[in-house]
Amino acid sequence: MTAALQVSTHPLVKHKLTRLRDTATDHRKFRELVRELALLLCYEATRDLALAPATVDTPMGEAAGWEASEVIGVVPILRAGLGLVDGIQELLPNVQVWHIGLYRDEETLRPVQYYNKLPDEPTVQLCLVLDPMLATGGSAIATVDILKRWGARRIKFLGILAAPEGVEALTTAHPDVSIHVAELDERLNDIGFIVPGLGDAGDRMFGT
Repeated sequence: MTAALQVSTHPLVKHKLTRLRDTATDHRKFRELVRELALLLCYEATRDLALAPATVDTPMGEAAGWEASEVIGVVPILRAGLGLVDGIQELLPNVQVWHIGLYRDEETLRPVQYYNKLPDEPTVQLCLVLDPMLATGGSAIATVDILKRWGARRIKFLGILAAPEGVEALTTAHPDVSIHVAELDERLNDIGFIVPGLGDAGDRMFGT
């Protein structure tokens, strides 16, 4: 396992992921679980946020403390990445949300960009790329390529499941991007889906 890959060991993550995989989980519950997993994984992915000293008044006097000093942008890869946004906004309500639309050509398994809503200049110090599944790695690599051309200097990938093939591809293309997921699964099948995985995350999330 590469040093760039961070697989959560939190019991709640393991519990919720098991419920998420279950074919008996309907799309409403699936969305709830994705939101909860996003919150828990974001907590772990932001352990190294920069802090600045801050002083506040308590009912008993003055207290020295800290405040996060980095502006964070989340970049969900449409469409499945949208399901991770709510959980992150619950934890970090002031994040900026920028959308990048990519779909995977099912014949070539290569990403095709159809939407990009980044501003002209970078406005954040940390970008979190969101996609539930790191399968072939193509969409994640393409998104990081776009962000680096835009000028982003610090980028992390946050997802739910990863395949070894996707981890290898992303870390080879972008070794400076850390990967935060709930689980590293066994492999990809012959049509590029993660095994055992959880099926098509977008379809299960949106009931399509």
